[in-house]
Amino acid sequence: MASWAWYELVRPLEVPRDGVEVRVVPGSTARLVARQLREAGVAVNSWEFVVAATLTRTTRSLRAGRYSVGQGASILSLVEKLRRGDVEHGQLTIVEGSSFADLRSVLAQSIELRHDTADWTESQILHAIGAQETRAEGLFAPDTYIFDPGSSDVEVYRQAYLAQKDRIERAWQARAADLPYADTYEALIMASIIEKETGRTEERRQVAAVFVNRKRLGMPLQTDPSVIYGLGSRFDGRLHKRDLQADTPYNTYTRVGLPPTPISLPGRAAIEAALNPDPTKALYFVGRGDGSSEFSLTLAEHNRAVDRYQRAGAHDEVH
Repeated sequence: MASWAWYELVRPLEVPRDGVEVRVVPGSTARLVARQLREAGVAVNSWEFVVAATLTRTTRSLRAGRYSVGQGASILSLVEKLRRGDVEHGQLTIVEGSSFADLRSVLAQSIELRHDTADWTESQILHAIGAQETRAEGLFAPDTYIFDPGSSDVEVYRQAYLAQKDRIERAWQARAADLPYADTYEALIMASIIEKETGRTEERRQVAAVFVNRKRLGMPLQTDPSVIYGLGSRFDGRLHKRDLQADTPYNTYTRVGLPPTPISLPGRAAIEAALNPDPTKALYFVGRGDGSSEFSLTLAEHNRAVDRYQRAGAHDEVH
């Protein structure tokens, strides 16, 4: 009898060929877990599962989380897996050039996280992660983050914040000489502009050079993504002449210098470009229509490039 019972606990269960995932909520009993396993397609006997949990003294220590159950699993191995808390980790990706609002949306949609910050203000989030800054835009590193299911979203914010802080500080230490930034925050603002201006790796340092050269000379940066950011929900998908003429803190056509905050979450490459721009003295660039840009040293050269590529195109590709 004993040998038969042991066999039932260690024999491989019938599991769908590709395996299944089972989510165990906090406070689940062994009987509830067994039912969830059956509903997921695992041929487990509830009574036997409860007996196994009782015999191994794990009825009160079945850990919550998302579990993967594959071929070869037995009742005993499943009980042991839940005792150890051998959960599948959750992950989410923050995309380069996205905004803090986008980041909040991504975290809010994650079913793996505990949404402690759902009703918090931006200031409350910054305070919770120990940030000294007063605005959140730009402060979080685009990357893929791994976390334990059931973790607080505060922990993901903290991970991303510390990662971005580390990136900007490392790049600052390795920066080129005589850059027109007062501190790392100004460099982060510039990086956020570069991130929105080009997705081409080979052009980031050239784009950075154009804006650094303009800033050195006291020229307006005239970067459309900053104007668009300042418009917020008023942006209708096309930048109008009235938008360029309406003075706001983010209108880099009407105001000289950097906008007051970053306009996106810049990635590592954009940060490095902002702090190590190309040595070119170019002051202008225009999109060629294929995703690449034509860079010019003088306004006359730039105007010819505009005639060639963009007179009939959208305004927001001319700089």
